Amino acid sequence: MKAFALTDVGKNRLTNQDYVYCKSDAVGNLPNIFIVADGMGGHKAGDVASVTAVDAVLKSINKTSKTDVISIIEEAIFISNKTLYEKSKTNAEWAGMGTTLVLATVLEDTMIVANVGDSRLYLIDDNIHQITRDHSYVEEMVSIGEIDKSEARTHSKKNIITRAIGVEEKTHADFFEVQFKKGDKLLMCSDGLTNMVEDKDILSVVKEGKELEATIHKLIDLANESGGKDNIAVLIAEL
Repeated sequence: MKAFALTDVGKNRLTNQDYVYCKSDAVGNLPNIFIVADGMGGHKAGDVASVTAVDAVLKSINKTSKTDVISIIEEAIFISNKTLYEKSKTNAEWAGMGTTLVLATVLEDTMIVANVGDSRLYLIDDNIHQITRDHSYVEEMVSIGEIDKSEARTHSKKNIITRAIGVEEKTHADFFEVQFKKGDKLLMCSDGLTNMVEDKDILSVVKEGKELEATIHKLIDLANESGGKDNIAVLIAEL
């Protein structure tokens, strides 16, 4: 399985608070692991949050004796949240920091996905399918019919997320089990991509069939050409 990931600071931010981890080989009792985290907080807090959260997830996965995939991930997310929440209390500049976290591990023909926040995972075949559901204010408005998906992309409150790692003493992830076929692609990203580039345009770039690194560079370029208002993280794996 080929995989590649990259982050970019974008055009408007001074620091990069996005963080990615991409490993096609085994990590602990998982056969592989892919993570995108989008940190939030004051000056320097967001990048501390995303790195700390991912590091805690990886340490938990490497140490656990559990063998059930969902149990491994649930434990890792619990520990990550606890670690970040406690760390935020040790420095005034880190108060209230948090991060999104979307995580996937690929089994033989199934993908197990966990999500907290509004970073996303898509499955791409002949079309593009958003697997995760954003934990955000505008997504809740979409779900009750107050606005539609197109309005959500440009809504003034689109950056308000309703669930994150590290902000509260406890959090929980949504889990998804996704069947795929050979040749499908997994795409994970922060909202720095999806707020700037529409799903149909993401699909168009991926379907060009270029090498993964070139595809990711083109997606990041598109996000920056559209304004680059936030950090951008993109991870793609060929399944």
